[in-house]
Amino acid sequence: MTTLELTFWLCSVGIVYTFAGYPVWMWLRAKLWPRPVRRCFDTLAGDLPKCSIVIVGHNEAANLDRKLRNLLASNRADCISEILVGSDGSTDDTPEVIARVGDSRIKLLSWPDRRGKAAGLNECVPAATSDIVIFADARQEFDLDAIGELLANFADDQVGVVSGELMFRAANSHTAASDGIGIYWRYEKFLRKCEARTGSVPGATGAIYAIRKHLFRPIPATSILDDVAIPMQAIEQGYRCVFEERAIAFDDPSQSPRQEAIRKRRTIAGAAQLVRLSPRWLLPWRNPIWLTFVSHKLARLVSPVFLVGALAANIGLAAPDRPLYVSLLAVQTWFYLAAVVGWIFQQTGRKSTLFGAPLMFLSLNTTTVAALWDAARGRSRVTWQKAA
Repeated sequence: MTTLELTFWLCSVGIVYTFAGYPVWMWLRAKLWPRPVRRCFDTLAGDLPKCSIVIVGHNEAANLDRKLRNLLASNRADCISEILVGSDGSTDDTPEVIARVGDSRIKLLSWPDRRGKAAGLNECVPAATSDIVIFADARQEFDLDAIGELLANFADDQVGVVSGELMFRAANSHTAASDGIGIYWRYEKFLRKCEARTGSVPGATGAIYAIRKHLFRPIPATSILDDVAIPMQAIEQGYRCVFEERAIAFDDPSQSPRQEAIRKRRTIAGAAQLVRLSPRWLLPWRNPIWLTFVSHKLARLVSPVFLVGALAANIGLAAPDRPLYVSLLAVQTWFYLAAVVGWIFQQTGRKSTLFGAPLMFLSLNTTTVAALWDAARGRSRVTWQKAA
């Protein structure tokens, strides 16, 4: 086997394993060797633990009134001991919003300087009085059953973290980009469900997840992905991070590649940052879910290298006397042309599921390159910048 052939097949196997082989393996494990969670199924009237809810945000007064009333209207609002609102250098009328809602369980923790969500969580969680802490963001709306569904999983002593599900509302319009984003999120949720059924998910949904308070450890203030760092700490201590699809938070979907790229670029940069901040997770004897962590969180970081390597080697191998490589190059060419057509459809506002998927896949990998460049230069901000 020549060097070109070896490069092509190694890169191809890397791509297939990352995006297809690993998900299929997790699906088989979930079917053949499941680890069900022993949960309380009477989430409406059952004996559930009390919880503290933590919301850290900057200038979120416009969303906060609606979010607080949403939480207090939960079917299991009786389980809420307190709602801690961390105001991260806010200059809006957050205190007035809390006073207007007028529930004694709402407590404001305010800091004059904007430091980022991780620093706020490090102060809010130790101040919580309940054994279970639920993390929420100000923007997303909780389903009325979400709190009960999260808490029900803590009936299992092995469960340390429970992640909810982020569900996007129906888009007002469909484009090639939004269709591609929808396909990606369905794929991601499928993978998380399989991982949870076999052991642990290497992270949670930042807008809705819960942890046993005694498992929380302060995370670096520069952390971008608190929803990975905090669950991984619990996993290190021998507990499971599971995915509860019935605990739903609603949000509006990104409607353009730019909006999704901003969000994804920050997330990918955060995954690269995890390696620098917690290199022990790269060691199989230190990370209880090493294969899951590497396959789900890190393999995607090198997928652009696989894609470029497979294409370049395939171009060098394609020749009349090598029909296999000619056919494979034709498949690759079709795929990239489909992504270009998807981009054209997006620019004209047209819907296309067929071309939206290649567009989303290619956008994800180009965003990965940009995010790694951000991480290498230390350009990723710990304070979230809203997309315009």
